[in-house]
Amino acid sequence: MTQPSIPGFREVPRTGVIYVMHRATELGFTYDSAEWANLGQGAPETGPLPGAPPRVNSVTIDPRRHEYGPITGQVALRRKVADLYNTLYRQGKRSQYTWENVSISGGGRVALARIAAALGNINMGHFLPDYTAYEELLSIFKAFIPIPILLDPDLGYQAPLDVIKREIQGRGLKALLMSNPANPTGQLVEGDRLAQLAQLARNYRCSLILDEFYSHYIYNAEPYTTAGEKGGQGTGEPGSTPHTPLPPGSPAPLPRMVSAAAHVEDVDRDPVIIVDGLTKNWRYPGWRISWTLAPREVIHAIASAGSFLDGGANNPFQSEVMGLLDPACVYQETTAIQTAFRAKRDYMLDRLYKMGIRVEVEPAGTFYVWANLSQLPPPLNDGFQFFEAGLEEKVITVPGVFFDVNPEKRRTYARYRKYSRISFGPEMETVRRGLDGLERVIARHQN
Repeated sequence: MTQPSIPGFREVPRTGVIYVMHRATELGFTYDSAEWANLGQGAPETGPLPGAPPRVNSVTIDPRRHEYGPITGQVALRRKVADLYNTLYRQGKRSQYTWENVSISGGGRVALARIAAALGNINMGHFLPDYTAYEELLSIFKAFIPIPILLDPDLGYQAPLDVIKREIQGRGLKALLMSNPANPTGQLVEGDRLAQLAQLARNYRCSLILDEFYSHYIYNAEPYTTAGEKGGQGTGEPGSTPHTPLPPGSPAPLPRMVSAAAHVEDVDRDPVIIVDGLTKNWRYPGWRISWTLAPREVIHAIASAGSFLDGGANNPFQSEVMGLLDPACVYQETTAIQTAFRAKRDYMLDRLYKMGIRVEVEPAGTFYVWANLSQLPPPLNDGFQFFEAGLEEKVITVPGVFFDVNPEKRRTYARYRKYSRISFGPEMETVRRGLDGLERVIARHQN
């Protein structure tokens, strides 16, 4: 590791996606290039989709919004977020979210950084593999100790509840961080399992911090056909997340969405903290608008953290978000997402299998395939070599080692060297072009 030449500074690592994009840029990649296929991207396509609401292509700025906004966001937007979650997940429940349970911030990383900065001197569990940006997040804040929990592919990259319970009790975990659906494996915790996880958090007073940015990208069940079928209670699976009747003007069918908000008993006592935003589920990554739902005590704490970390989210854009959070708009956008991205997922899986790439557990959510390269000919059976070889065909992937979240490099053994995260986030034509390129790479090494 090289030492910085300017005194006082340390070498700050790039996250996996930023690293691969920097490397590709060195070789001529540009975002508007028709030659490159970015199958490493961590964002969905942002253009129109069949059946989706019209995209927002212009905004009007109220001159009063040139001022700083509140650290926790505009009250009207906070109320809109609370109302949306109550409509989607909490109808008929005694305890309801209010605007005081919501904080707005400038994207998911900022929201998570606020939470991390507000944690005390605790042990915090996190899973392997998981989102690459967690590594530096878990390194930079020194109050808490990150405790890794290894997920086994033989168990579908899911941690059994008794294992989580043992980790909480044995290691004294006071917080547990996880993405659901999970980045990079695409695995989903839902229904009874998600309800029991929320119950563990309640019983053992362990805060459950859930990154739900992919919670509308669900592929493992059919949507409703009408609002009244199956009693309006999910898909008929035990403990499936309930949906409510369609609001007037909403399109049918109703899509499935998953959130721990459905399993919170008391919004101000249950230690369940949810982070989501416009980046993935609404396909507006450049807007940098996210939200945190949590007990009011937590919202106050992360507001204090935000006051010195970031100063608040983009103020003018917050006013433009309101219409996007209408339930009818959310159902329509989610239905379009699930139709388009399920088709891309199935296409990618079929192509990868034919190339000799293994997928131990197919993604139930997100827009990533966690690809096992071990059966490819050397050196392509190494994620970094696979990435470098792909660049020769102008295809970008992300080496699996970046998802071995290893704060401060405490562990010397690097897992997931033989894995790659391959994204079907781009448009279908880009996905097709990228897979054609990977096919050519593999063919060359098989001859």
